[in-house]
Amino acid sequence: MTYLVTSLQLSAEAGIAEFFRRSAGQWRSERRYFTLRNDHIEEVESLITVCFLEQGHPDLVELAQMHRLEDDTALVCGAYTSWESNYRGKNRKQQSGSTVFGAYNGILYRDRGFATAAPVLAKFSLPEAQTLRLRTEYDGSVFEEEIKLIGSNYRTRQTIISRAGDEQMIGQYLEKRIQAAF
Repeated sequence: MTYLVTSLQLSAEAGIAEFFRRSAGQWRSERRYFTLRNDHIEEVESLITVCFLEQGHPDLVELAQMHRLEDDTALVCGAYTSWESNYRGKNRKQQSGSTVFGAYNGILYRDRGFATAAPVLAKFSLPEAQTLRLRTEYDGSVFEEEIKLIGSNYRTRQTIISRAGDEQMIGQYLEKRIQAAF
């Protein structure tokens, strides 16, 4: 099969690869979730580990198969991300997990979503080299996220979650690198 590849597609794929490379390492994340309908605030502290994945990495091949892509090596790059989180306040709880991201043709493929264990897709863009924007839709919800690298040791994230066009929750994150890529 022959694919027509545009320079815009190539630059998006090169941009996402560089963004994932620059994000590799361990991060300490402090975040707040604001539930808009009742003004509830939840605070969470996490340890996040990000590993860059080259094209053809077994995790990306498995992800391509999960999404039934024709070419198992179509995902040009990706990231394996794991986390250990501690929720603060009255409802203290611990949570851990992981997810795999793979990029191809302006789409970020994931093995799971924010609120589902099912595989999901997100449209991505890089309006600047240090800023990644994602838009994910499933089960009637829309997740709009922006991740911004600030120098080499900080990043900010903001997520807006909407349902039926009504904003439900805002998540704001400040993350500090505690270890560079392995």
